[in-house]
Formats: sequence, C-alpha cells, structure tokens
Amino acid sequence: MVKDLLKETENHMKMTIEATKKEFQSIRTGRANAGVLDRVLVEYYGNPSPLNQVASVTVPDSRTIVIQPWDKSLLATIEKAILKADLGLNPVNDGSLIRLPVPQLTEERRKDLVKVARKEAEEKRVAIRNLRREVNDKIKGLEKGGKVTEDESKKGLDETQKLTDKYITEIDKLLTQKEKEILEV
Repeated sequence: MVKDLLKETENHMKMTIEATKKEFQSIRTGRANAGVLDRVLVEYYGNPSPLNQVASVTVPDSRTIVIQPWDKSLLATIEKAILKADLGLNPVNDGSLIRLPVPQLTEERRKDLVKVARKEAEEKRVAIRNLRREVNDKIKGLEKGGKVTEDESKKGLDETQKLTDKYITEIDKLLTQKEKEILEV
C-alpha cells in the first residue's frame, strides 16, 4: 500500500521535473532556440494551433530562427501570433517565410530572465513539497486506520523525504544550468 503511494508520488514528481524543463526551455536566452516558440498558438481555420503544426521551425544559426509556413496565407497570422506572445522578438516577413533575429540580451534583461527562472523553480519546489505533504498525510492516515504498521509508516515517510530531496536537487541543477545559459554572453 505504502509502496503504491510512493510510486504514484514519484511519478508526479517526475512530471514536475518535465514541466520545469519545458518552462525553462521557453525562457529566452541570447541564443536562438526553437523552444521559445512552443507556446505560440496560431489561428488556423478558426482553431488555435501550435506554431510547429502549421509551419516548419528551424534554427540556421545561433542568432536566427526561421519559420516557413506550409500555407503561405498564414504568414501574417503567424507574425501577429509571435508579436502577441510577447517574446521580445520582432518577426521579419519576406513574403515566403518569417525570420526571427534573436538580439543580444542586455545585462538588465538577463537579470530579469534569471528572476523568472528562479520564480519558476521555486513554484516547482513548492509543488514537490506539496506532493510530499499529501503522501505523508495519506501514510499517517493508513497507520491510524491500522492498515500499516508503525515501522512501515516510518519507512514510508523516510522514503518520501528521500524522493523529495532527490527531485528538489534535480530542480536546483536545472535552475543552475538555466542561469548559466542566460548569463553567458
């Protein structure tokens, strides 16, 4: 019973790590990265569609992202969607594709992005701790209900703490890596 709870909790913690990676990928650094466009939704036949489903997105060099829509009539719509997403990138439409020059980040902008990354990491740490609290409450409830022994309960609580420490450390590593990426000139 406790093992099942721990397995379920670990799966949720892994999902939190994946969410952290995805969030960090969308934080723009001074280098071109197609991942910053993951959240851009383009109006396509009345439905909001992810940009990568209506166009090919490539990164030919470290300072440029190129978007080539499969349907040329979407150029203006894609351009508006990128501007609306407020990524700090200005699309250049040449009639057949869109180029996104990635400008060098100012020192102030880098510091702002580091703050965004730290805030995101803290939110994920809180999510991990909430998972720990929830599973601890369940384990204690099982012990009170006589469904598990005191030793099993103690062991479950210890395992939960180990999982929590492991995944918070993982988030800290991801944050350190992202900060280094942002501050690198």
